[in-house]
Amino acid sequence: MTTTWILLAIVIVIPIFMLMYLVGVYNRLVMLKNRFQNGFAQIEVQLKRRYDLIPNLVETVKGYMAHERETLEAVIQARNQAVGGLQQAAADPGNAQAMKALVGAEQGLAGALGRLFALSEAYPDLKANQNMAQLSEEITTTENKVSFARQAYNDGVTSYNTYRQTFPPVFFAGMFGHGTDAALLEFDSEAIAEAPKVSFS
Repeated sequence: MTTTWILLAIVIVIPIFMLMYLVGVYNRLVMLKNRFQNGFAQIEVQLKRRYDLIPNLVETVKGYMAHERETLEAVIQARNQAVGGLQQAAADPGNAQAMKALVGAEQGLAGALGRLFALSEAYPDLKANQNMAQLSEEITTTENKVSFARQAYNDGVTSYNTYRQTFPPVFFAGMFGHGTDAALLEFDSEAIAEAPKVSFS
């Protein structure tokens, strides 16, 4: 009789503990994924703010640098490509291809802005323009905020990937819809990682 109760307890208790463990693995994967997705949402907010500032910057510069039309158009085109890259990345944060597309678009935008700021140094009236100085400061501040948000996102991705790859969650992650690692967002030194050095003081 006692052996029967022990066997019955084992048959019932072990599956219950296993189910509880699997629920814990699933919940932790979801929590960690939500954390890095929220981190990306913070990047998205800052990048959108930056993209919104760029048309104002171009309008301010246009009056002083009308004959630099090619540079101004390159900035707007690069900004539009970056907006598209952000939309693609925001639709699937952590997707390696989406992150790569965003990084490429941001590098193009950083290069175009760098050329614009370099050209603007040759225009003393533009350098003295208060609106230009304010826009430049806002862009630099926003890029610093992007860097902080990117670090939080990458920390979240690292935590998610580490847990997903550990034993024994690695055996269950795929069947819970967490079969691949999330991609880090790593800008080259030419992109947002270093904001353009601008001085209009």
